[in-house]
Amino acid sequence: MTNVRFTDLRACEILDSRGRPTLSVTAVHGSRSATATVPSGASTGRSEARERRDGDESRYGGAGVLGAVDTVRTELRELLCSRSWPSLADLDAAMIALDGTDDRGRLGANAIVGVSMAAARMFAELQEVPLWSWLRVGDVEPRLPMPCFNVLNGGAHAHTGLDFQEFMIAPVAAATMADAVRAGAEVYAVLRELLAERGHSVGLGDEGGFAPEVTRPEDALHLLLRAIENAGYPAGPDGIAIALDPAASQFRQPDGSYLLNGHRHSSTDLVQRYVQMVRDFPIWSIEDGLAEDDLSGWRELTAELGDRIQLVGDDNFVTNAARIARGAKLNVANAALIKLNQIGTVTETLDAVETCRQHGYAQMISHRSGETTDDFIADLAVGTGCGQLKAGAPARGERVAKYNRLLEIASARPELPYGATEISAVRIG
Repeated sequence: MTNVRFTDLRACEILDSRGRPTLSVTAVHGSRSATATVPSGASTGRSEARERRDGDESRYGGAGVLGAVDTVRTELRELLCSRSWPSLADLDAAMIALDGTDDRGRLGANAIVGVSMAAARMFAELQEVPLWSWLRVGDVEPRLPMPCFNVLNGGAHAHTGLDFQEFMIAPVAAATMADAVRAGAEVYAVLRELLAERGHSVGLGDEGGFAPEVTRPEDALHLLLRAIENAGYPAGPDGIAIALDPAASQFRQPDGSYLLNGHRHSSTDLVQRYVQMVRDFPIWSIEDGLAEDDLSGWRELTAELGDRIQLVGDDNFVTNAARIARGAKLNVANAALIKLNQIGTVTETLDAVETCRQHGYAQMISHRSGETTDDFIADLAVGTGCGQLKAGAPARGERVAKYNRLLEIASARPELPYGATEISAVRIG
């Protein structure tokens, strides 16, 4: 099938995992329907595609999305049902043109990406292939991704005294998807016991990780090391490594310094602190180690650690192909985080993945802090063959949905390769 004629488009306001409003969008083709629900971030880059929120303080503190729902039901429905669509790329381009802004602000990026995701599901269903297979990019082989589990939350995800936002465990030596998920769940359970024994809270942050009242990132790293070892795994390349998302834009000060657990750091100071962390701990990846607009700091970090570990750009790249290409020319990072709602359409997301490949950059598919049980990104990670996915802790329904979908795909297609690709399998510390 080449052309798809949609017969209806529906939307309603629902809640995400943080209790904030978001959209559910359903695309209809005759008797068939395909639904997608839209995530939302807390730690966001300034250049991300812009959500449409109502601003009505009498509903959800102004965070309602009835305007975005109305956009789907009216302008986007009229567009979708106006003609046959030979491809999702044609539909996404038409929605971008209809919006007419650089940031999707008129119609709302949350409205547009919901339609794009639902339409992608319908294209896959009508072609009678799994979504991951339909999302393949060129001749890239589909691959089950290594999961990175966010087991300790800080920063904008927890609002404790811990400035770094995410401390993740990555089962780099796992042989299968099932082994990787089991390792993540086992370390998570042991970490809970360890925190309780030491008198820490075992309350959870936005992404399901624990949110203890520790302030130094090094103290959090020591907790992870102990949990990994207590769970019976080697810490490092032969077992479970560590990935960080400091989200440095969140603790950068107006004067350009970084305020980290009460102490000011210059860009160089912070880079050298990362260098020491990599020496002391089995750190495999650092995401957003510098602020999105700290170009000189990013270049310094890349020069220091770019040949040793993975350095992931998120706030500075915002899943934007042009920004990723520019970063590559400026020797910034060696990988990019990929988020569907950050750029606004499935097609642009796939373009960002392809741009990474052209420039030798690794890719990590990512969830958002405000999630739903939609498991689209699990299929996206498999179909693009990127080899990496972060979807939060191995707990809470909206996070586990992604990992369970990967286990389903692995069970149905055991011949699929598993794990980080060669481009992302950089040396650990």
